[in-house]
Amino acid sequence: MEHRKLNAAVGTTAFLLLAPGLVGGFGPWLVTRWDTRSPLGHWLGFRVVGALLIAAGAFVLLHAYVRFVVEGLGPPAPVAPPERLVVGGLYRYVRNPMYISVAATIVGQALLFGRLELLAYAAVFLALSAAFVHWYEEPHLTRLFGAEYEAYRRAVPAWWPRLPSKRA
Repeated sequence: MEHRKLNAAVGTTAFLLLAPGLVGGFGPWLVTRWDTRSPLGHWLGFRVVGALLIAAGAFVLLHAYVRFVVEGLGPPAPVAPPERLVVGGLYRYVRNPMYISVAATIVGQALLFGRLELLAYAAVFLALSAAFVHWYEEPHLTRLFGAEYEAYRRAVPAWWPRLPSKRA
């Protein structure tokens, strides 16, 4: 692996453990200690959907981080931004797949463990993420990548994935 990609992989892995790991894993654990005493926790359907959301969220999160290593050549960290704008993979359909995936894992834990307070935690996480994206991330990316980011921003929705077009 070339030196730049190795550095990107190390930085991205550290950021993955620190940011989404703390918010999507340690935070819910602090709130609930993953205790399933709630009556909702006994409903198999909710548990299955919760497990699927956790798995899907983890997959999307890991996919997004790989994009930063391979395409961006740097971590998705505000203090050490990637060298290139990441627009491939799932980023073709939505600009914020990492935030969405972390929220999905939190909601998944709420359903899996029957802990509805995690739904409030997920809502607060999404509200704070949206504010961070609007007030810091988008202006910062505009300064870094200029017209390239502005064109990407116009073409790809921020929060609700755009389905691939069927045009040939």
